[in-house]
Amino acid sequence: MIALWIGVFIVSLLVLILAARFFTQSAEVVGHALGMSPFAVGVIIVAVGTSLPELISSLIAVSKGSSEIVAGNILGSSASNLLFVMSLTSMFSKKSIRLGDQYIFIDLHYLVGSAAMLTFIMWDGLITPVESLLLLSGYIIYTIYLLKEGDTEKDITLDPVVKEAQSQNKLKAKDLLIIAVSVVFIFLGANYTITALEVIAEALSISKAVVSVTVLSLGTTLPEAVVSITASRQGKADIAVGNILGSCIFNAMAIPGITGLIDGIKVPAELLSFPLPIYLTGAVLFYLITQDKRISRWEGALFLLFYILFIGKVAHLL
Repeated sequence: MIALWIGVFIVSLLVLILAARFFTQSAEVVGHALGMSPFAVGVIIVAVGTSLPELISSLIAVSKGSSEIVAGNILGSSASNLLFVMSLTSMFSKKSIRLGDQYIFIDLHYLVGSAAMLTFIMWDGLITPVESLLLLSGYIIYTIYLLKEGDTEKDITLDPVVKEAQSQNKLKAKDLLIIAVSVVFIFLGANYTITALEVIAEALSISKAVVSVTVLSLGTTLPEAVVSITASRQGKADIAVGNILGSCIFNAMAIPGITGLIDGIKVPAELLSFPLPIYLTGAVLFYLITQDKRISRWEGALFLLFYILFIGKVAHLL
């Protein structure tokens, strides 16, 4: 029985990830066709699209009364992006990543700020609807700031299919249909992913929060890892880093901000004792490491070791 639910979890997670991928790709094409600047498409559509698996699964978890999954997913996804995906991006880059872009440095400040704000709010073990509203307001301010102060002409698109569609700049019914169908599969994938996670956690007598911090969060960030590695190999690692940081900020502010408005989010003590401090430490450490405006492979290797330690401790493997 448990093997069947593990299979359901894997298939559902794959459906969720692939549907989110198709949604984001088509939404980018539609955004360009509607006249949005490449930078605005990257800031708004890509940031939201790449975090759709985390967001929708969190919404469904809250609706099922398993809000601890949300807290685990937020911390696990943020740690996976910041420590795991970032480390692979820098290690696969042909040379040290240079952070000379204004967009990156805006993200760096908000990265630490969002991590600190989320830590303070989670510290008492509960995210209330009022606190969720504050987090969501912070993300809205961040987005407005990027659109007003960032380089609105810069193209931060990584997807070759979207780049090809940019030249045509036409709104097609096919893209709208893909978006509609993708939304349905995103919902179905997220619904069965959370159901399977609950059953597996109960069968193995493992906390749902721990499973979401480890297995669920790693699974939802694997596509971002592939995209970021590809970008770094193409010499576009700085754009990949910007997208990673944007995802971390979205996870820390928008996901609890949106889901917490439905109902309060419980943060179990097991998340407060280790995952939360490690997440905040990782954000601060990354900020300090990047003060020389570069990320080397050696620093990326350090972050990979940091992530292995994080997963090992949370899963009680170390």
